[in-house]
Amino acid sequence: MIKQSIIENVLEAALSTGGDFSEVFIEDKYVNRMEMQSGKIEKSISGRDFGVGIRIFSGFQSIYTYTTDFTEEGLLLAAKRAAHAIKGGSHGIIHPLQKELYDPIHQIAQMPQTVEHARKVAIIRKANEIARNYDERIQQVGLRYIDEEQNVLIANSEGKFIEDTRVYSRLSIQATATDGVEMQTGFYGPGAHAGFEFIENLNLEHYAGEAARIAVTMLGADECPSGKFPVIIDNEFGGVIFHEACGHGLEATSVAKNNSVFANRIGEKVAPDIVTYIDDGTLPNEWGSLNIDDEGEKTRKNVLIENGILKGYLIDKFNARRMKSEATGSSRRESYRFNPTSRMTNTYIAPGTSTPEEIIASTEYGLYTKYMGGGQVNPATGDYNFAVMEAYLVKNGKIDRPVRGATLIGNGAKTLQLVDRVGNNLAHGAGMCGSISGSLPVNVGQPMIRVSEITVGGTKGV
Repeated sequence: MIKQSIIENVLEAALSTGGDFSEVFIEDKYVNRMEMQSGKIEKSISGRDFGVGIRIFSGFQSIYTYTTDFTEEGLLLAAKRAAHAIKGGSHGIIHPLQKELYDPIHQIAQMPQTVEHARKVAIIRKANEIARNYDERIQQVGLRYIDEEQNVLIANSEGKFIEDTRVYSRLSIQATATDGVEMQTGFYGPGAHAGFEFIENLNLEHYAGEAARIAVTMLGADECPSGKFPVIIDNEFGGVIFHEACGHGLEATSVAKNNSVFANRIGEKVAPDIVTYIDDGTLPNEWGSLNIDDEGEKTRKNVLIENGILKGYLIDKFNARRMKSEATGSSRRESYRFNPTSRMTNTYIAPGTSTPEEIIASTEYGLYTKYMGGGQVNPATGDYNFAVMEAYLVKNGKIDRPVRGATLIGNGAKTLQLVDRVGNNLAHGAGMCGSISGSLPVNVGQPMIRVSEITVGGTKGV
């Protein structure tokens, strides 16, 4: 992408004023996006973005800059400007760059860049047709298609020199139903670290049909009661609550500054024995997976909570200095425009022994949340508020009528302690996660779980 000799010169220039570590992140990205509304392609964008990020450490000081000028002169100028922010330290050593090789985890059958535009449009049209034909009350269907090829090269003053190609594909479907008085929506957005073969092999009848079914089901739902009672959270995207309310609190971004309820608690009991919480960036072709992180470290399976005991955090290279620990292959960034930091990949609650049928049958009264919606979380405290996209009351061990307008309100660390059942049906759901290093593809996951008590906000009392 850029000559190795030039990269070495940039790393050297970055340390010219006393830094002890320098890094170059080179990115060449191709993106294709399409949006369909009312059966018509409303937007179709294809683009390429190339840029270079330069980072310097001096003790606990970190400087970051980026440039789209990839001439040697432009890169050296950017490195020297960044270096001027650091003065008085000892000059770091530049180790000879040694190219690292590895076996890719993710097999890509069809690079999206090689696939004709018409084939992509055909998939979108088919999904639109399935959702629209589900029920006459479906008024609107919106679809978003994205494929992305990101080529990166990462080199640093410690001698690291490694390259990677990441390929992402996703199709998001939103259906809106109306009865002439009110409107309800349903959504499904499968994605993978895979090529066009993922899109072409999607079960569109399932995904488009589910988006439409949710909208139609909620259209006729009763108002959700409010109060405190047991809540059953289904698998797959149900994991978004613990991703937001607990996962971010286990990232070094907050832990290193003691801005997390989990800081300085390694070895403590933070959840019941039945809860094991994992972040695994090595799962083949999963949406949040990577071969290497954005510092060039191989991704790994990080067990964060094991049988209720806090075992570790997600740590990037810079925060490893603050925490006097080792990086965990968890550093990520949206692009060269962002300084990397610790982020999640595929984070999930490990499967337990209960079947979904047993969990429901053992619940006398409560709420069953089949699909979660969006929400808000205070990352410092873990306090959350999440909307539920599809929910049902549970009465006498059976799923009762659907209810709408449900919100789950609580605190992530406290909710974690109230998990009393963990199912055996683990599944992952694709989403986008935003934080200080940008918006990133992540999986959230879990089997069906039950929380003994959550505050449920509804539109009427129990």
